[in-house]
Amino acid sequence: MELEKKNIIITGASSGIGAAAARLFAREGANVILGARRRHELTILADEINQDNGGRAALLSGDVSDPSYASSLVELAEQEFGGLDGAFNNAGIVGQMTPVTSMTIENWNSVVAVNLTAAFHAAQAQIPALQKRGGGAIVFTSSFVGFSNGGLPGMSAYAATKAGMNGFVQSLAAEHAAEGIRVNSLLPGGTITPAGGEGNREVLAFVSGLHPIKRMAEPTEIAQAALFMLSDRAGFMTGSPMVVDGGMSVRLL
Repeated sequence: MELEKKNIIITGASSGIGAAAARLFAREGANVILGARRRHELTILADEINQDNGGRAALLSGDVSDPSYASSLVELAEQEFGGLDGAFNNAGIVGQMTPVTSMTIENWNSVVAVNLTAAFHAAQAQIPALQKRGGGAIVFTSSFVGFSNGGLPGMSAYAATKAGMNGFVQSLAAEHAAEGIRVNSLLPGGTITPAGGEGNREVLAFVSGLHPIKRMAEPTEIAQAALFMLSDRAGFMTGSPMVVDGGMSVRLL
């Protein structure tokens, strides 16, 4: 029970890595606060956790690019479970796959808002709640893209936000380490999710072939890494990028 009696926010929880993390964290004893845009999927997941896994889940649908949403998730954690002990800020988008010269400013702004500015909003809401509890842990989902020469053609907006995320996490960790608040980033490789091409054999085969390990990750494999970083076993880990990418960054170095 790595997260026993800990109250954890999970964004991007309606599918993929976020949903896998919600199930895993609940099995490991956490009370989970589920966030995503799709309320129907969140409701199904929360019911599954509450009824089948013997866990406890609350949910609130919304858009992470809305500054008030981060605060509302924290308020829900405090109202339902008495406080906040950690967060897995996992929501993100890829956006247009196109060169910079043909990318729209609307796409650029959208990707920055969801992938990077939302991290700022989350930190502003979550840090004070963790301070009330005397500490805690936050994990942000970044990517190998934008790290260790991991930039890929057509992904400039995504790469820029994920590279920015890594720097943001390190500064945030330095600001709050003495308060017992740990902040780390998780850098997955290609993962079998809706955004990662789930259901498209050609896309899955192509992306799998890019990895030295010659396959993509299952969402649960990435969730396991997030579990470790949020647990007390990672008590001396802060400001760190954990790369779980099937060797992609090694291939690109």
